[in-house]
Amino acid sequence: MLSANEPEKAGTKVSVVVIDPGHGGKDPGTHGKNLREKDVALKISLALGGYIERNMPNVKVIYTRKDDTFIELNERAEIANRANADLFICIHANSVPGRDTYGTETYVMGLHVTDQNFDVSKRENSVMLLDENYKEKYEGFDPSSPESYILFSLAQSAYQESSLKFAEKIEAQFRNKAGRNSLGVKQAGFWVLWKTTMPSVLIEVGFLTNQKEEQFLGSLQGQDAMAASIYRAFKEYKTQMEAIN
Repeated sequence: MLSANEPEKAGTKVSVVVIDPGHGGKDPGTHGKNLREKDVALKISLALGGYIERNMPNVKVIYTRKDDTFIELNERAEIANRANADLFICIHANSVPGRDTYGTETYVMGLHVTDQNFDVSKRENSVMLLDENYKEKYEGFDPSSPESYILFSLAQSAYQESSLKFAEKIEAQFRNKAGRNSLGVKQAGFWVLWKTTMPSVLIEVGFLTNQKEEQFLGSLQGQDAMAASIYRAFKEYKTQMEAIN
């Protein structure tokens, strides 16, 4: 069985951040009329990393991918764990069958409380099906089976409080600075978040199935607005965490 995360230390420096653009390569993720999730996630991730690198030279930024490459789900978490990262930021884009839904969501590790949250985690976790020998690698976990998610209840993340703090700052920035429709902070069982041993969030930057939101996320202005919002949230989070005694 997978081990539980170790407790975080108050006042620890936030000096290493891993940015994880969702999907990539043979895995396009979801899509809108013109955009693919993997491309949107990568562009916003690179822009976010650029903000941190330019303005916080003492923070080491590590990317799970910097181009259109397929990275296995387990490896994404292991990149962060091997680097002893202080924060893991996973960036995705959303979709629903209808076109009316729009807005941002930021997830932390937890048990889903609604069918919609389960649908999001099920879609993002299904990436593991593209891995060779996925049943062995993921210990028989079935991303489409509600029963498989019971295992997440056995290991409550020691980093949930810090993850929630960061997630709330992200959604506040989306709402107040970028003018987006924030759908709030939510919890769901994401394998990649569960496997990381540091505070972690999974950000859904918008719905590609909504025409206006797809246009916004496909524009340089929109991508920069989202990246800048996450950067400001990161700056606030870093300041707050390093001030804790």
